[in-house]
Amino acid sequence: MEFIKVTKDHAPYIALIELNRPKELNALNLQLMGELRDALKELDNDDNVRVIILTGNERAFAAGADIKQMAGKGTIDMWKVDQFSTWDQINKTRKPIIAAVSGFALGGGCELAMTCDMIVASETAQFGQPEIKIGVMPGAGGTQRLTKALGKAKAMELVLTGKFIDAEEALRYKLVNKIVPVELYLEEATKLASEIAAMSPIAVQMAKESVKRSFEVHLEEGLHFERKNFYMLFASEDQKEGMNAFVEKRKPDFKGR
Repeated sequence: MEFIKVTKDHAPYIALIELNRPKELNALNLQLMGELRDALKELDNDDNVRVIILTGNERAFAAGADIKQMAGKGTIDMWKVDQFSTWDQINKTRKPIIAAVSGFALGGGCELAMTCDMIVASETAQFGQPEIKIGVMPGAGGTQRLTKALGKAKAMELVLTGKFIDAEEALRYKLVNKIVPVELYLEEATKLASEIAAMSPIAVQMAKESVKRSFEVHLEEGLHFERKNFYMLFASEDQKEGMNAFVEKRKPDFKGR
């Protein structure tokens, strides 16, 4: 892979994906997104991986889509290119994905971070959807996820003006989980990932699925979905191990079975 780096043993049960186009501020061209899609698919099927961290570098998580690759295209050209298959893969990845964001997370980069399940931000992180400034609009979930995170008024302001928000404002609006100094943002994301990786991977995946479902259906259907997943977990060895460990006052040893 040319534009991403994958480290499967970043920490026990944790894989790290690093976007790797530093000169272009990790602009999301089609090759990078294809490599990211394939890596996520592979990691999601790897039993030795329980949590995935997605990051860029200190200067930029991703500064947006590769505009040079889009500028000359027409409607049919864009329609024919399967550029959203990566977003679909992120959405259907069962394992938790934590975005570790420093510097710019703009346009497609902001959408990429928001598609992840949690965001750990450095003090220099900036989020925004500046597509309006080049005559288009967000196309990979920006208008939808930003609105769900920030509310209608603030999302409308950012989408229609192209303004950025800094890490502190992102935290106030609950777009990110926490802010740490630049030198600690990947370490902090790894700590969070390690906490999750210590849990039953089956329970984690079903819990993630249930939380995501709450954004897609009304309450009654969401409760039914949650209850079904709760009951299903009683067929797992991890449930027996977890409850027995609790009764025996010891640390559980989850196997993902």
